[in-house]
Amino acid sequence: MSFIQRAVKVPPNSVSLEEARHRVFDFFRAACRSIPTIMEIYNLDDVVAPSHLRSVVASEIRKNSSVTNPKVIDMLLFKAMEELNNITEHAKQRHHIIGQYVVGHQGLVQDLGTKDQGASGFLKDFYKSNYF
Repeated sequence: MSFIQRAVKVPPNSVSLEEARHRVFDFFRAACRSIPTIMEIYNLDDVVAPSHLRSVVASEIRKNSSVTNPKVIDMLLFKAMEELNNITEHAKQRHHIIGQYVVGHQGLVQDLGTKDQGASGFLKDFYKSNYF
């Protein structure tokens, strides 16, 4: 299977913070419009809803909301466009998408307090003292 890499055009740098802000909104719209295609490509209908993926994209954008330098915003936007291009070109596998955007950084662990229920007092103290 051959992979045709599309040329990613680097837009000129944003002149002002307002222009960079508009570019971020345009990227968010483009990412939200590509979510149905992504769900079809990676067969994510049984795992996640499109609204959850939209909220993940929004939270990733909000994570850098404190950045005020237009050049840094342009760099982050370029990286985000590259990531979206890789996803839509099927350069990632399904488990990469699920791990990064569905499960997230917390993992599948729902309740951390129940894992040590059957352990003895000695083991509980040992685990508490050796977990960093």
